[in-house]
Amino acid sequence: MGEVGRKATRAANAADDATDSRGFILAARAGYVASGLLHVMIGIIAVRVATGGSGSADQSGAVAALAGSPGGTVLLWACFLGCAALAVFLLSEVFFGATQQSDRERLKHRLKMVGQALAYGAIGAVFGTYALGGSSDSSQSTQSMSARLMAHPAGTVLLIAVGLGLVVAGAFFVHRGVTRSFRENLTSLPPGTAGSAVVWLGTAGYAAKGIALAVLGALLVLAAVRSDPEQSTGLDGALKSLQEQPFGAWILGAVALGLICYGAFMVVRAKFQRM
Repeated sequence: MGEVGRKATRAANAADDATDSRGFILAARAGYVASGLLHVMIGIIAVRVATGGSGSADQSGAVAALAGSPGGTVLLWACFLGCAALAVFLLSEVFFGATQQSDRERLKHRLKMVGQALAYGAIGAVFGTYALGGSSDSSQSTQSMSARLMAHPAGTVLLIAVGLGLVVAGAFFVHRGVTRSFRENLTSLPPGTAGSAVVWLGTAGYAAKGIALAVLGALLVLAAVRSDPEQSTGLDGALKSLQEQPFGAWILGAVALGLICYGAFMVVRAKFQRM
């Protein structure tokens, strides 16, 4: 091995050691807490909408609500740093994780880690935007992006593909909740009622998030097929569309409570997640 190779190896080992340090792991675990708070707030806003109130039941609405709480700016910066640390940790898993598995399993692991890193990175970006005093409208941004893509045939195909991907992801979340396969990523849960409560939160939470993602994907496909970007309304529109169905307020309320359960599960997951 040449000098360049040795330096690359030392750099890789140093990066691996850094992401395995206790301080960095604690910061990465905070990313799960940040995601949990976000989902709890989305669920609370959705409950408010289901009971006749108003609000934006999406990331921007949830982060805006957190920003307006006491100590909101400090909380937003903490959530941003936690999500950033978790995204970096997940990216490190792309290079250093699953080294003892087969090529197929290693590829599957890497794709999963990249997807999760991008998701937490996006959440962190929303926290960071608001922490810096900015704001965003998720629904408006989604409509604007959809309109630009629909101006080109390839863009419409891409939107349909993304929508179908969200539907598949939603089905995956529902399956993960119903089968309780999320437990495989957790260390030993507390015995008795406490452990059962964690599993119950995960089951209800994963199922609710899966439904929300599937509806979001279906609306995106429908918007692309009809060339109507106004139907691409993001998570807020997806949740509110449930209210337009028979017994819609009850359906939206149930999904909203499920999202709150998912948020609570993510907070608990910060402690028990295998890292």
